[in-house]
Order: sequence, then structure tokens, then C-alpha cells
Amino acid sequence: MIPWTLLDTAKVPDGFGDLRLMQRGTEFSIMSGSTELMNSRLSGSEKALATLVCERLGPRARPCLLIGGLGMGFTLRAALAELGPEAEIVVAELVPAVIAWARGPMAEIFGTSLSDPRVSLFEGDVGPLIRSAPAAYDAILLDVDNGPGGLTRAANDGLYTATGLAAAHKALRPGGILAVWSSAPDRDFTQRLRRTGFTVDEVRVRAHGKSGARHVIWLAAKAGAARPTRARAKN
Repeated sequence: MIPWTLLDTAKVPDGFGDLRLMQRGTEFSIMSGSTELMNSRLSGSEKALATLVCERLGPRARPCLLIGGLGMGFTLRAALAELGPEAEIVVAELVPAVIAWARGPMAEIFGTSLSDPRVSLFEGDVGPLIRSAPAAYDAILLDVDNGPGGLTRAANDGLYTATGLAAAHKALRPGGILAVWSSAPDRDFTQRLRRTGFTVDEVRVRAHGKSGARHVIWLAAKAGAARPTRARAKN
């Protein structure tokens, strides 16, 4: 078997340790300590984060999505495949090295997604983008850690508190969706979402195919009617 090779390490601002980019043949892995955060072969649940949101949103005029966490770009590319030419996608990535990896060793995986005219890449914490933009987004997709319990950075917990969820609720347009990826269920988080005023669905999805690990995606909808729409045209 081909051994893993360490390509690079990166500090997480205010984090618990380093991220490590590993490669084995054409396969990539991003590790935090002994925990694998993502793998280029296991993309099912990250793609589902985008496809489930787009299905629930339906056709909307000029939809605007905020994605917290670039990762290996699976969520971004799935959203681009679902949305038409008038969409806008803002991607916030806290760790500069992750962006450099996307444009360097993993450029083939990312393809042309980062240069797509619908995409704006923000280097920094997604939290301020949420707090500073009332009614700005049709959907907010969060995959910044291993779930509502921060693994790589304590400050990520602030996104999932009652205060953080209230900020996300305010940042969404009527009928908007907050989607959160997690490696495991969290009953308390589900209840916090409901207390914030969201209507919540908790969806289990496979990491890969029909036999991979089951991950969780919360789809939390804000009440209200969406803006007038027209037929959605895919690229």
C-alpha cells in the first residue's frame, strides 16, 4: 500500500493544534491530531449539505448562499452545480493555508470552482459575516468543525450557542435555511435550534456510498415567504 506523505501543516487561529495535509497517491486527507476531518474519497455528506439546501430553497431570483468552511470544496462545487448563473456564493475560510492547499496541491480537485464568477472567497471567520448582514442570505451552510461541539477551535462554539443561532436567524431572508454539518447527532443542539425559532429537520447521510459512516445535517428553516422567483436555469 502507498504510504501517507505529509505535505504541509497549518495553525488554526485560536485553535487546539495544527491541521495536517496528507497525501497518498491521488487521495488527500486533512487531519487534526489523530482525527481525520475530511478525505477526498469521502465526500457524500459534504455534497449533501449543498444539494439538500438547494432542493429545499427551490427556484429563487438571485439566491445568495454563505458557506462557512472551504474544506476540500465539495460543498461549494455541489452548490455551483445546483444553482443558476445569477446565484452568489460567499465562502468564508478561517485558515489561510486551506485556501493555499486548494490552489496548490489540491487544485485538480477544486477545478475551476474558485474562479467561478458566482463565488466570493473571504479569508476569515464566518461569524462576523453572519452578525453584520441582516436578511442577506437565502442559506447559511456551516461545516467549520466536527459539529456543534468544537473540535479544532473553541471559538467555533459561538456559532452554535443561542446567541450565535439568533444571529444566523437574523442574517437569513424569510424562508431561508441554516444548514449545519456534524459527524454525530446532538440532541441539545436540535433543541437550541427550535428554541431560536427554526423549524428543524435532522437528516442522516452517508459519508460515502451506501456503507460509509453516517453523518448528520440539520436543516433549520426560518419562517416566512421567499422573494418572488422565476424558473431556475442551471449552467
